[in-house]
Amino acid sequence: MPDNFFNLNNPDFWGILIRFFINLIFLSLLILVVYFRYSKKEKFVFTFYLVGITVFFISSMLKSVFIEFGMAVGLIAIFAILRFRTRNFSLKDMSYIFTSIAISMINSLKLVGFPLLGVVIFNIIIIATAVVLEEFTRKFSTVTHSIVYEDLELLKTAKKQKLLKEISALTGRNIIKVKIRRVNYKDKTALLDISYKE
Repeated sequence: MPDNFFNLNNPDFWGILIRFFINLIFLSLLILVVYFRYSKKEKFVFTFYLVGITVFFISSMLKSVFIEFGMAVGLIAIFAILRFRTRNFSLKDMSYIFTSIAISMINSLKLVGFPLLGVVIFNIIIIATAVVLEEFTRKFSTVTHSIVYEDLELLKTAKKQKLLKEISALTGRNIIKVKIRRVNYKDKTALLDISYKE
């Protein structure tokens, strides 16, 4: 057994731990304060945390044993693509998974002579950008659902406003757009895509 097996006084070890806690703070801001607040999807919180923490330690350890950082990035990219290309993630969820990876990799760097405040500022910029984009997309985004509608008479172009008012009354939502997907003249029903703001 090597002499330094139980020696935790190595400055690299403590440096990695300090950067890990910084990483954990910014991962929590990204995942809990931004992602979960806007998406309300708890099923990916576990994944984002675990991926971020694992990527941080892999990058830190690879750098510590003098493996080129580019190789660390390549390995993590390969693992991420192989794992997540088979899952039906939305574009937004994929953006968050790669942002979790990016934050963890930024925080894992041991930048000699680079101020720690600079790394903190980079993290804040990334998280602030996520908040601004979430607010922007929320303001202009719409939700679309499909419904079966029975009054074919209102599907005429001239009665568009009346159709919007009736579907708004039926659904309790302020419907801004209706798209006819399919009409079944035998059953006298239509499949409509309705869109409304959240």
